[in-house]
Amino acid sequence: MKKILIIVAVLLTAGPAISQQSSQKGPNGGPMEDIVGVDVEMVAKGKTILFNIFDEKSGKAMSAEGFSGSALLVSGSDREAIKLVPDGNALKAEVKKEVAPGSAISITLKNPEGRSGQVKFKN
Repeated sequence: MKKILIIVAVLLTAGPAISQQSSQKGPNGGPMEDIVGVDVEMVAKGKTILFNIFDEKSGKAMSAEGFSGSALLVSGSDREAIKLVPDGNALKAEVKKEVAPGSAISITLKNPEGRSGQVKFKN
């Protein structure tokens, strides 16, 4: 009986942890996460990183006007703090080195209503 209770407890606590790590693919092929009431897709090409913003309910691209944010790019032992600037339907960042596969990018995003949140992407 004790073993069954332990197994049930492990399964109940593992579910939320597993679901938090799942990210879906965005329309441009990048990982997509939910943050401050919008869906954000990260697309990194060369030295440019775009965080495309989509309406959470309709899935349509939204203007990035009024959004602000910053990011931290971590690649091996290298770290780079980045300011994000609105660029059409995305927040854009230019970095010093090309974004390497396996890099982690943490962003802090503030929406036009003043709510802020954080999320981490893997390239």
